[in-house]
Amino acid sequence: MSQSSGSLDELTETVLESKRVFDGSRIHVRVDDVQMANGRRARREVVEHPDAVVILALRDDGNIAFVRQWRHPVGQPLLELPAGRVDPGESPVDTARRELREEVGLDPGRLDFTRGFYVAPGFADEFLHGFIARDCTESPLEADEDEELIVEWKPLGEAIDLIEAGEIIDAKSVILIQYLALEAVGPLGRKIVRHYRGQE
Repeated sequence: MSQSSGSLDELTETVLESKRVFDGSRIHVRVDDVQMANGRRARREVVEHPDAVVILALRDDGNIAFVRQWRHPVGQPLLELPAGRVDPGESPVDTARRELREEVGLDPGRLDFTRGFYVAPGFADEFLHGFIARDCTESPLEADEDEELIVEWKPLGEAIDLIEAGEIIDAKSVILIQYLALEAVGPLGRKIVRHYRGQE
């Protein structure tokens, strides 16, 4: 492991060979043989997944929409913000509107992009687009056949408490909730946080 402050060229890897080893309905998996910038060779296993969205929907009373659903890979139900993958030919904005209608039954009057981020860049290429939805009206769409959801509404303060208590452990939800919390405290609040952390 090198700890230099050189150019990005010192990190770039070149794909020498790529092989698709699994095709599923939701994901694909490929194995890439790469040449690292230092000349060494390595093997990278990559999970391919379409872009996705996550939506923090705010009601007029300040409560946030959550969905509780069973997550088979982790063997337990998780409390999460509504989310879903972008279908072919669909924009992230259109996906966010559709997913919110399917999962919570709401159509946002205002939908603001917040942040985008990779979910697990060590092994997957999935990129998430984060949105905050406001001025929502009831407009349900039929939910996906393979999903069973319980909708719950919680205020921001309780959501933060649930993160601190380890009861909200879904990364995309944590990121968007903390983003909203930083927005809520405003520039002065963020300055106080930086000062508390010794950053200024």
